[in-house]
Amino acid sequence: QEQLVESGGGLVQPGGSLRLSCQASGFSLDLDYYAIGWFRQAPGKAREGVACMSVGVGRGYSYYVDSVKGRFTASRDNGKNRVFLKMDNLKPEDTAVYYCAAAPAGYGCYEGRLLRADFDSWGQGTQVTVSS
Repeated sequence: QEQLVESGGGLVQPGGSLRLSCQASGFSLDLDYYAIGWFRQAPGKAREGVACMSVGVGRGYSYYVDSVKGRFTASRDNGKNRVFLKMDNLKPEDTAVYYCAAAPAGYGCYEGRLLRADFDSWGQGTQVTVSS
């Protein structure tokens, strides 16, 4: 069964850092075959695309929503079938459930934008709370 599992969430003070992990099971989370997206959903709000990354000739992109640029960094470890979202200088408005998702290579992550509808494999989410 193909599955994505997020971990690394928790409670952190404003200005602190967390690193979220997204582990794939049942399939290889190789960026040659998938684009990876990170999303978040705060209470009472719609799910928001935070970051995405893809590789490949003519389709190598990374994208960050303006509110996290310079603070969040997406990365990968193909050897361990994992991707990460490093979050620095966290703010209370970053509080949300964070999800990772995968889209087929060539979809989901484009220059300057992320298309949520292209992502068809999702994790269950991990809670991030930023509070003093």
